[in-house]
Amino acid sequence: MKQCAYCAKEISYHEMYCCDECQIGANQLDEKKEKFQKLFSVINGVCVLGIGIFIFLYSFLRDAGAIGVTACLLILGVTYFLLPFPVDTMVAKFKLKKAIFLTKCLAVFLFALGVAGLLLYLFGVI
Repeated sequence: MKQCAYCAKEISYHEMYCCDECQIGANQLDEKKEKFQKLFSVINGVCVLGIGIFIFLYSFLRDAGAIGVTACLLILGVTYFLLPFPVDTMVAKFKLKKAIFLTKCLAVFLFALGVAGLLLYLFGVI
């Protein structure tokens, strides 16, 4: 049997989605992706590159490096949560609904890592 492209329920070979809700959810994500893909890509690229640069700077300027890495992690966490655009291989493996959930879990993890880094910096541990 074929699976729904959104929720992975079994459907007939003539359908793509199991119900109207799944089709609406997939269409909403496509519209959001079309509207915000460039912004998402810029934020993602700047923050990922920024993490690498600030880790390098941490060896010379501890304060700037720690604050920079923390800020990039917080921004990435918020961005991934508000704009959960999973990669195509993830969608192919888990279907859209679970891929969005996993992307939001990653966002929460990145945000929590940023908060932990901020707290460690504020208490003078790093």
